[in-house]
Amino acid sequence: MSNRVEVHKTYKTYIGGKFPRSESGRYYKVTDAKGNLLANACRCSRKDVRDAVKAARTAVKGWSSKSAYNRGQILYRIAEMLETRRGQFESELQTVGFSPEEAKIDVDAAIDRLIYYAGWTDKYQQVFGAINPVASAHFNFSVPDPMGVVGIFAPRQSPLLGFVSAVAPVIAGGNVCVVIASEPYPLQSISFAEVINDSDVPGGVVNILTGIQDELFGPLTKHMDVNAIFAPEDFSKDLMKQLDENASLNVKRLIKRNISDWHANDSQSPYLIIDHQEIKTTWHPIGF
Repeated sequence: MSNRVEVHKTYKTYIGGKFPRSESGRYYKVTDAKGNLLANACRCSRKDVRDAVKAARTAVKGWSSKSAYNRGQILYRIAEMLETRRGQFESELQTVGFSPEEAKIDVDAAIDRLIYYAGWTDKYQQVFGAINPVASAHFNFSVPDPMGVVGIFAPRQSPLLGFVSAVAPVIAGGNVCVVIASEPYPLQSISFAEVINDSDVPGGVVNILTGIQDELFGPLTKHMDVNAIFAPEDFSKDLMKQLDENASLNVKRLIKRNISDWHANDSQSPYLIIDHQEIKTTWHPIGF
């Protein structure tokens, strides 16, 4: 038994509720905090981005039409599944430099954040909606409505809590997403994809790609079927200029929030849900 060869995990992408390898066949090396090889992660390509956006678009109608209460149940289920696998995530966080105590705190916060947004799914509409006074015989209602497909650049230095904090408010509001995982620490994102897959999240609602950010930046930000881009960290000045230019091609909404501490109070908010909503106004005649 001493000659047994350990079976190492194969990290793939997550698209449409499945775990395909990158169509390019390429990979890049992921190292631990000491520079030792941890695993090979898929180096996704432009084609992978197109496949992920297509899967996301297919899932929009089914996810956005679910009741807010049901979406809350599903986010709660993700939290339940993460709780049962906390040991795995604590171990993975320790490999990238977290102390045992820091890893425990990070996993606790990620679980609590999912519960937080699960509670908001059927409440933000009342908070941010309105009944508008109009000078005619009509009721006039304004309510938040999901935008559709949201591209997310996951925080680079917060591979679990930052990832969860970026994805949860997007899907809580009925949107679907394509996430570019942290380039140096992608393994926690793919492990979290397994949690999503074991929960009740329909395929295509969350799609996760790993790879070199500079290679995936253009294909995602220029894609004509992406409705919004969420950038929770500051890019370089040149990259931010490119983001503005690419988003202007089809007038994507850009959500730029520089969040440096994902444990801080302002890193969770119903305003992060409303960032990815459009306001729909309905007129209803009175007395007819």
